[in-house]
Amino acid sequence: MNTPIIRLIEKKDNPQIAKVIRSVLEDLGAPKVGTAYADEALNCMFETYQKPNSAYFVVEKNNIIIGGAGVAKLENFDGNVCELQKMYFLSEARGKGIGSQMMEFCVAKAREFDFEKIYLETMEYMTHAQKLYKLSGFENLEGPLGNTGHYSCPVQMLKRL
Repeated sequence: MNTPIIRLIEKKDNPQIAKVIRSVLEDLGAPKVGTAYADEALNCMFETYQKPNSAYFVVEKNNIIIGGAGVAKLENFDGNVCELQKMYFLSEARGKGIGSQMMEFCVAKAREFDFEKIYLETMEYMTHAQKLYKLSGFENLEGPLGNTGHYSCPVQMLKRL
């Protein structure tokens, strides 16, 4: 299988996706505190996304996870808003349109769950990611919504669904 596929996460994917996310954050020089790197959920992604109105997708190529992203209700926020979560890809997955495809999967799932808006947080130097977000209809916000615990991510964006 040379073509990457996007599918829902399975329990067996937990170790691989945790390694992918940590590896990408390390490669990008992201802080380990106040970002997804320190999230307890990183070691149990399958279980985390079994909650109602949440889903996590992985990108698999040749039985190896090379990226992922998900949606879930925005924590500590009173409103019908979900969050685009843990969207990270290894270098071999970048620049091939996989991010755009993954965005389509996540936005479609957010709409299926009847969320009104989708929110995200990112680092200011992750300009390629921000370009994708803007092309997908996200707009910059003046500050954070809710409290995700990702205080090291100074860029917040929102998209109406």
